[in-house]
Amino acid sequence: MTADTPQTPPGGILHFLGLQRSTIAVLGMVVLVGMGERMSERFLPVYMMALGGGAISIGILSGLDNLLSALYSFPGGYLSDRIGTKRALLVFNLVAIAGFLIVILVPAWQAVIVGSVLFISWSSVSLPATMGLISRVLPAGKRTMGVSMHSLVNRIPMALGPVLGGFCIAAWGEADGVRWAFGFALLFAVVAIILQQKLIDEPPRAGSGDPAGAANGSPRAMWRLMTPALRNLLVSDILIRFCEQITHAFVVVWCMKMIAQPVSAVQFGLLTTIEMATAVLIYIPVAWLADRGSKKPFVLITFVLFTCFPLVLLFCRSMEWLIPAFVLRGLKEFGEPTRKALIVELSPESRKAGMFGLYYLIRDIVVSVAAFGGAFLWEVSPQANFIGAFFFGVLGTVYYALRGKDERAG
Repeated sequence: MTADTPQTPPGGILHFLGLQRSTIAVLGMVVLVGMGERMSERFLPVYMMALGGGAISIGILSGLDNLLSALYSFPGGYLSDRIGTKRALLVFNLVAIAGFLIVILVPAWQAVIVGSVLFISWSSVSLPATMGLISRVLPAGKRTMGVSMHSLVNRIPMALGPVLGGFCIAAWGEADGVRWAFGFALLFAVVAIILQQKLIDEPPRAGSGDPAGAANGSPRAMWRLMTPALRNLLVSDILIRFCEQITHAFVVVWCMKMIAQPVSAVQFGLLTTIEMATAVLIYIPVAWLADRGSKKPFVLITFVLFTCFPLVLLFCRSMEWLIPAFVLRGLKEFGEPTRKALIVELSPESRKAGMFGLYYLIRDIVVSVAAFGGAFLWEVSPQANFIGAFFFGVLGTVYYALRGKDERAG
């Protein structure tokens, strides 16, 4: 961290939480833009059907979400390294606003498809820039806490956004209500722009003015700069995400249709709340511990928890047993912020955002195959699906235990 970067006084609560002027601005942006995103996007399938769209149009929207989430990560990181976090976030928010305007001004399901290309993956395109900023404005001993605060605050719009969007639909109907939600999303994005441009202090970027330290727009060239430690983390993470995604779409089916005492939709919602609450409760204490020493044990524990969930779920036959299973599912967030902080630390100093984006680009494209594989395994039997997921989890955990390292990038 540079000498001229604003800091909070040591010993205070803001210092403990890794909060200072720039990180507070970023977290405010996450809440504002995320709130608008969750208010509107969650109800897009209903909106499209109200405008005459069918299952195919909704499928296209869902496919775009998954595809763009993967493809936008690297360009988002590259642009941040190229022009700086502050300018990059301004560009991302203006692009999202353009998408909101298309949906607001053109009441047609086709306009939703066009607009979604601009706004639907805002979180993915902005995440590398956000992680790069956290790595530059916080000292090494506070980066995991900074990433954890980002993950924790990100849960606020996830919890409240759909509720506020539901109120919009209740007040103005399915079609007009969603457009009103997009109107609020646009307003929140404008406020976020003002906040980030006034409060974010862009520190000097390592390598600025040096062509060797300039951002690189070639994924192949960036891959050559990826450290062996980061490549090993990527391989193990891909295997662990196979474990997660093979079962992901079928967890609700298992709980509500397949077990001996199926749960209701309300009960499944409660299970999801239990999962989220568990994750929120562990973020700060785990971040404090991870910043004080090696990060590998925390990432390894996370991979073990990912691996155990499908096997535990296989033996749950009622609500009483599903509750501890979903507590376990929430505990898998144990070292997730630590893993993100480790990606940043293992990246070259002048290319942290770009390398973070490349990591997610490769991981998410490869892991997208898991959803299809999970469907085939489910057709064989739910047991085959869960045991197959467990197998990939074991592979990822063992690989990281043997090959994972906690060294810093040179």
